[in-house]
Amino acid sequence: MDQSGRYADLSLDEDTLIAEGKHILVAYTMEPAAGYGYLATAAHFAAESSTGTNVEVSTTDDFTKGVDALVYEIDEAKGIMKIAYPNELFDRNVTDGRAMIVSFLTLTIGNNQGMGDVANAQMFDFYVPPAMLALFDGPSKSINDLWALLGRDYNNGGYIAGTIIKPKLGLRPEPFAEAAYQFWLGGDFIKNDEPQGNQVFCPMKKVLPLVHDAMKRAQDETGEAKLFSANITADDHYEMCARADFVLETFGEDAPRVAFLVDGYVGGPGMVTTARRQYPSQYLHYHRAGHGAVTSPSSKRGYTAYILAKMSRLMGASGIHVGTMGFGKMEGGADDKIIAYMIERDECQGPVYYQKWNGMKPTTPIISGGMNALRLPGFFENLGHGNVINTSGGGSYGHIDSPADGAISLKQSYQCYLEGADPIEFAKDHKEFARAFESFPGDADQLYPGWREKLGVHK
Repeated sequence: MDQSGRYADLSLDEDTLIAEGKHILVAYTMEPAAGYGYLATAAHFAAESSTGTNVEVSTTDDFTKGVDALVYEIDEAKGIMKIAYPNELFDRNVTDGRAMIVSFLTLTIGNNQGMGDVANAQMFDFYVPPAMLALFDGPSKSINDLWALLGRDYNNGGYIAGTIIKPKLGLRPEPFAEAAYQFWLGGDFIKNDEPQGNQVFCPMKKVLPLVHDAMKRAQDETGEAKLFSANITADDHYEMCARADFVLETFGEDAPRVAFLVDGYVGGPGMVTTARRQYPSQYLHYHRAGHGAVTSPSSKRGYTAYILAKMSRLMGASGIHVGTMGFGKMEGGADDKIIAYMIERDECQGPVYYQKWNGMKPTTPIISGGMNALRLPGFFENLGHGNVINTSGGGSYGHIDSPADGAISLKQSYQCYLEGADPIEFAKDHKEFARAFESFPGDADQLYPGWREKLGVHK
């Protein structure tokens, strides 16, 4: 059944829709299945996403038609469709009237992903009008709060050198805490890796007191504050809160320096919102473990990594992993910097829509996945700044001298970028950075040909 007469209106103007602010706008790439027309399929998609079904029903009234989702633009040659969803369609909390990402996804990425006339459909941008933006929580803490805890400038505190305890699984409590201490002697931030939780060989109630002791010793020895991101991910709301409460009790006076890590993709928006609302005083660290099942550049369905990051800011994530923009081991390219810009700035041009955040706190880009001191200068140059959290596991624990030296080499790479220095020339006066060349010779050979001769390394 062709529903384009009801669920499409190509006379609608995008600028007017944005100015009126009565719709959330969503842009998709879409390919109809063989034998189906583009506009008819797009209209069916909008119907299934809102008020429609595959047949006419007697219970539809005039008000129902007034909240139809409408296809307002198509570009069949490029395989793009845009749909306007009336604000009223989206579910609101009974308790406080606020909006929820669960409802946004249910409508925009719901049954429409399994329709027989749609070969592929992927959301690649969306626009939230001011009236709806005000109904989302947004972050309660930002990188500014971490900079303040580290004793830095609140508005421009710079690069936060972090790591992930490696190996990601298999360490017992004592070596885990010792690994944390060794990094903190040079670095700022340690996070649990996404699977680290309450394994039988490393129970939280044994390892976390040791980690806190390591933090205190490192702070005493260096005279610098240290940060830890504790994984509180769990299937059950009560279990997650029990973990969070134990973390806060264990770290005591250092609790403000603890972030809560949540595996937000596999756990879902409810888990992120629980952490955001129950613990607004903690930095909320969104790990996107598993997201590539939907957001991989090879995917033609679901939504992109950009969409995931933009939604995380609405949900209230203080920081989210955004990959390495082609400079580490993760999928993606240099143009992924648009993800960082969208979540960290107060207004930004996305792939389609210009989004104003109206003062909503920023979400920090967290850079993780195969990064080390040699790769970072190019990364900073591409991004245009270094106001990020970088968690380099191998880049720290793989340093030829020590995890602390690995951490120092990361900080020196940021200094190298700020000075606009040639990395090889910079290395001649910075031992830890220089030793990173010997620690990661494969990267050194690729990025800095001839480095051995220039640095006097003959092995």
